Amino acid sequence: MAERCDVLVIGAGPAGLAAAGAAASRGARVGLVDAQARAGGQVWRHDVRFGVPALARRHAAAALKRDKVEWLPQTRVVAAESGGLLVEDPQRARWLEYGALVLATGARELLLPFPGWTLPGVTGAGGLQALAKQGWPLRGKRVVVAGSGPLLLAAAATARRHGANVLGIFEQADAAAMRRFARGLWRWPARVAQAVALRARLAGVPYRRGSVVTAAHGDGVLREIEVEGPRGRARIACDQLAVGYGLVPNVELARMLGCRLEPEGAHARVAVDSEQRSSIANVFATGEACGIGGRDAALIEGAIAGLAASGATAGIASLQRQRVHARAFAAHLREHFALGARVRALAQPDTWVCRCEDVPLRALDGFGDARAAKLATRCGMGACQGRICGAALAELGRFPAGNPRPPLFPARLDTLASPIIEAAQGAVHC
Repeated sequence: MAERCDVLVIGAGPAGLAAAGAAASRGARVGLVDAQARAGGQVWRHDVRFGVPALARRHAAAALKRDKVEWLPQTRVVAAESGGLLVEDPQRARWLEYGALVLATGARELLLPFPGWTLPGVTGAGGLQALAKQGWPLRGKRVVVAGSGPLLLAAAATARRHGANVLGIFEQADAAAMRRFARGLWRWPARVAQAVALRARLAGVPYRRGSVVTAAHGDGVLREIEVEGPRGRARIACDQLAVGYGLVPNVELARMLGCRLEPEGAHARVAVDSEQRSSIANVFATGEACGIGGRDAALIEGAIAGLAASGATAGIASLQRQRVHARAFAAHLREHFALGARVRALAQPDTWVCRCEDVPLRALDGFGDARAAKLATRCGMGACQGRICGAALAELGRFPAGNPRPPLFPARLDTLASPIIEAAQGAVHC
């Protein structure tokens, strides 16, 4: 049976919580969908030892404690049609219809392949943070964090908080870029305070600029890594390596719905107007799906989208001014942490690019698009559905990520065979 709400929000991170709270505050009946059991998204993922920050608790309470918000945890979008979504939770499949849809689908980590990156013991920087918060044992382990961007500091701080011995942080941006970045931070004093607090928690941990992990070595598990930096090459023995090169917007659902996308570097983001409305009149997008902007931009844009989706206009103008300021910081960050050519040349011909299907880089030579490569090599056919290798290949300049086809995520057979789909096709959409 189809279920219906005024505003359906996909994603319960900062942007989704803000959107749900704003829409409900204007009287809209809101459905809030998220794949995780708890609200908060990746940035406010629940930590089994330390909980979540007070800011996260406040925003979650502001959204979830409203009578008009129906919270749908552990629920994934499987397929989309105009005016409705097929979703699946651990018990059943459901068809959800909406008057307006808000996409707060967030971002995922950009992982770039290098020799040894599939060894047990190697993760993304955000991946290590998520594992630590979920109870992965790190106490006493020797951890190296590498890649680019402020996520490295956050990941290292989380690892240290959970008892890891953080040997060093290796940032690919060079020292000159970092100095220019620091000189421009006066416009965002809260960000300065945040950075100072993180560095204080990482006192004694070396922070090496202009340095890249070129290889990981081990006999079935990570033993040591090679690092190339201004001081030359070095080998470091370690138990855990976390490497992340920033974030990539999650736009698969927007793409499936037919929303217009626009470039963000080698990747894509949802194009929106000043009220976060996409090229489809009743579909809004917010936060990282509209370009990597961080938590503050996500909260502001989520509130704008929630108000606009519920038909309210009061208060949007002041939020739009705050949005400009928050997005300016994101642009400042993007400019000074831009990836150098060196990190795009790390993968060798025999380096696995698709780790789900064990496809090496050389197998993709001669293919000009993702679909042709997928049909011939199985690249992108695994559990991640090309989310990891597709983003990596786009960043490496091979070809852009392909268009998604349903199901968006691996789904149960009874969901795909559900009579809900046929019933929904005959339903009257708003």
